[in-house]
Amino acid sequence: MRVLPAAIIGLAIIIASVIWVFLPSLLIEEESFDGPAIDSGARIEIEMLNQRVEDLQIRIDELSQEVAEVKARPVPQSAPTFNTAPQEQEPFQPSGPNDIIDAYAQVVLIANRKEVNQGLQIAGPSYLARTFGPPREQLSDRCEQMTNRRLADKLVLEKVGPIRVQMLQPAVDSLRRVFENIRLTDPDLYARINTAGALCVRQIRGTRGRASTHAFGLAVDLNIDGVLDTLGDGKTQLGLTILADFFRSEGWVWGAAWRREDSMHFEVSRQKLDEWISEGRL
Repeated sequence: MRVLPAAIIGLAIIIASVIWVFLPSLLIEEESFDGPAIDSGARIEIEMLNQRVEDLQIRIDELSQEVAEVKARPVPQSAPTFNTAPQEQEPFQPSGPNDIIDAYAQVVLIANRKEVNQGLQIAGPSYLARTFGPPREQLSDRCEQMTNRRLADKLVLEKVGPIRVQMLQPAVDSLRRVFENIRLTDPDLYARINTAGALCVRQIRGTRGRASTHAFGLAVDLNIDGVLDTLGDGKTQLGLTILADFFRSEGWVWGAAWRREDSMHFEVSRQKLDEWISEGRL
């Protein structure tokens, strides 16, 4: 019976050593993103490994408790006999579906969310109204038809990548490039992208006559597997954090940085909009 506590203690020491060696490397911050060719799998693996470290720590605590209980038991006077016959091993059982694929919809905290747009400017309601005029003469709280002739003539309704959207033509062309980069880099994530809408010509809720970027056909709301994000909680689906890197490279702003976090929201930046205007595309 003295062998059992020693074996359990030994196992706990081995697990603690593994954690001590590998935990620092797991907690190293990721390098900043420089382009669309990111390693989505690595990011997801880090999340999974962090969880495994926590599980190992819990197991160590359980082993310590078992050791204490074994030490407290009375020692038998005669040595027990053991069955030394070889035991037949059970066949290997698969552990389940691919953890990396399942992790795209996992909800996580948004790291450094105030810095996710890295210098990109928002266009904003005032700038959009000065540049294009209002999207329609009278704005209500309902989504209505766009009547601004300059913009309405450039509206298109198209299937773009895995979703169908109605937006201004330059925005659709740009969104198509974003989705193509995602498809080539991470086809599993690409297949699970869904939308909560794009064009919606109405005033921002709680305001009078102020139109959001959605009202100008320059924004889209996205999610993973059709599950809507909770507005303002500082968290989002892991897949959306990956999408944000691709959008930023194309000059789109992510709503995760808003004072009231809106991580489903992606909109064209002011820099990209000015570029399209200078090219005569808007």
